Amino acid sequence: VLYDKDHYKLALGQLNIAKHLIDNVSKDYVRLIKFADSLYRCKQLKRAALGRMCTIMKRQKQNLEYLEQVRQHLARLPSIDPNTRTLLICGFPNVGKSSFMNKITRADVEVQPYAFTTKSLFVGHMDYKYLRWQVVDTPGILDHPLEHRNTIEMQAITALAHLRAAIVYVMDISEQCGHSIESQLQLFDNIKPLFVNKPLIIALNKVDVITFDDLRADAKEALTRFQSEDILVIPMSTIQEEGVMDVKMKSCDLLLEQRVEIKLKSKKMPDILNRLHLATPSPRDEKDRPPCIPLNAKKRISATSAGEHMETNETSRRKLEREIELEMNDDYILDMKKHYLLPYKEQKYDIIPEIVDGKNIADFIDPDILERLDQLEKEEGLRVTAGEYESEQEDEETVRTRDLAQKIRKRRAFLHKLNISKRVRNHPTMPRTNVRASRPLKRRGDNEDRNEMEEEFHTGSDMECDTHLTTPQITGRKRKRQQSKSLSRSQPKVIKPESRSRSRPPRDQSGVRDSIQMVAVRKKMKRSQKNFNMKGKKGEADRVIPTKMPKHLFSGKRKQGKTTRR
Repeated sequence: VLYDKDHYKLALGQLNIAKHLIDNVSKDYVRLIKFADSLYRCKQLKRAALGRMCTIMKRQKQNLEYLEQVRQHLARLPSIDPNTRTLLICGFPNVGKSSFMNKITRADVEVQPYAFTTKSLFVGHMDYKYLRWQVVDTPGILDHPLEHRNTIEMQAITALAHLRAAIVYVMDISEQCGHSIESQLQLFDNIKPLFVNKPLIIALNKVDVITFDDLRADAKEALTRFQSEDILVIPMSTIQEEGVMDVKMKSCDLLLEQRVEIKLKSKKMPDILNRLHLATPSPRDEKDRPPCIPLNAKKRISATSAGEHMETNETSRRKLEREIELEMNDDYILDMKKHYLLPYKEQKYDIIPEIVDGKNIADFIDPDILERLDQLEKEEGLRVTAGEYESEQEDEETVRTRDLAQKIRKRRAFLHKLNISKRVRNHPTMPRTNVRASRPLKRRGDNEDRNEMEEEFHTGSDMECDTHLTTPQITGRKRKRQQSKSLSRSQPKVIKPESRSRSRPPRDQSGVRDSIQMVAVRKKMKRSQKNFNMKGKKGEADRVIPTKMPKHLFSGKRKQGKTTRR
C-alpha cells in the first residue's frame, strides 16, 4: 500500500528487458570486432557499442528514479520482528500515542502539540515478566475512505493488517486533539475489521483534564457500549502517569494468554505432551506428613485473609543503621566493631596488633619514650648553659692563614674562568710554527679584573713568600712564571698602542704553513672529490636521483644479440 505493486513489478520488468538488450548488443559487436581489419576499426566498433548501451539505459531513467525512491523509503522503515510479542498503538492524531510510548519504553519519540508529528512507524522495546516486547507507534489516522488516505496513514493501516499484536486504541476524552468523541468512535468502527482475532484495549487518555464521571451523558452512553462487547476500557493520563502501567500490564497479559491458547491448539502440542512425564510419588506408610509452616507465618496468613493488619512489636525489631544515622544527624559515625562476634563484649574495641615479619610491633615500642626524651632535653640545656659547646678564640696567625687561603681559591677560580673564555673562539686553530700577531686584550672587564688581582697579590711580604702556592711549576721551553713576574715587577709597564688588524688570507690558504703543505692539501682535496666526480655529483649537497631505467635503453622489443649494454 505504500507503493503500487503493479508499478513496482513493471519497473523491474523494464530493467530486465534492458539487461537482455544490452547483452544482445554486446554479442553482436563482439562478432563484428573479430572481423575488423585494423585497430582503428575495432575502436570505432567499441565506441558504437557503448553508445547504443547508453541509449538503452537513458530510456530507463523514470523507472530507475522510481526504484531509487522505493529503496530509500524502505531503508528508512524500522526493523519490525513479526513473530515477537508486539503492542500496537493507534488512534487519531495528537491523542497521546507517542507520549504513552515514551512512558513505557526506552524510545524517545518527538511530542509536539500539533497533528501528524509522527510521520512514520517508530519501534520501542520494553521488558515485562522477563520477556522482551516491542511497541510500535503508528502515525495518526483520519476518518475517511481508504482510497483517500495518504502514505503516512497507510503505514498505520498496513501495520494493523499484517502484524499479530495487541491493539491499544487511544482516545482523547478531553477533545483537545480537535476531534469529538463521536468522530473517534466512528473511526474505531471504520477500522474495526482490522482488529479481528487480536487483543484489544481502549485507553481513555487525558483524564487529568476531565474525568470519565464529568463527561456529557451522550458521551458516557457512547463509551459504555464497549462493556457490552467485552472490550476492556482503562482511563489513563500520560502527564500524571495515572493508569499507564495498568494499560501496559493488561495488554501484555491479554497477548500472552492468546499466544498460549494458539500454541495449545496447534498440532505440535500432543507431541510435546508425550515428552513430559509428571512423577507422583506413592506414600511409603500411612503416616500423615503435612507441610511445616511457622506459627508467625500462619498468624500473618490468617490476618491477611481476614483483612486485618497484624501489629508488629517495634521493640523486638532491630533498629536499622539508616534510622540511627537520621537520629544522630551530624554526630553519626559508622561503627563496624559493634557487630563483631566475640565471646566477651568488652573485647570488641581492643586494639588489633600489627604483625610485621612474624613479630608484633607493640613489643618494640618503649612506653617511657616521652619521659626519656624530656630528660635528654634537660641535660642538653644544662650543658649549653655551662658553656661546653663554646669554641676557643683563634689567634692572628690562623686568621691570616685563612684569609690567604680564601684569596688563593678566588685567584684559581678567576684563572679557570679566564682560560675557558679564551678557549671559546670561533676560528681555526693555528699551528705552533706560525707567529701570532700580538694584540692587546680588548675585553675591558677581564683586563681590569686581572690587574686588580695582580695588585692584590703583589702587595704584602707574606704574599711574596707564598706565590709558589698559586702557580704550579712549569718546565719546558717557557720561562718560569716566578721569573716573569719578577721582571714584570722590576720593569715599568709599557702600554702599546692598538695596531691595525691584518687582512685575512683566503680560506684555502688559512692555516697552511708553507707551499709544501699547500700541495699536500690540494692533493687531499682532489682525492676526496673523486667519488663525487665518478657519480656525476656536483658536490656533497647534490642528492638528485637520476632516472634508473632510461627509455632509450629499456623500450622496444629485444632483438638478437647481447644484452650487456642494458
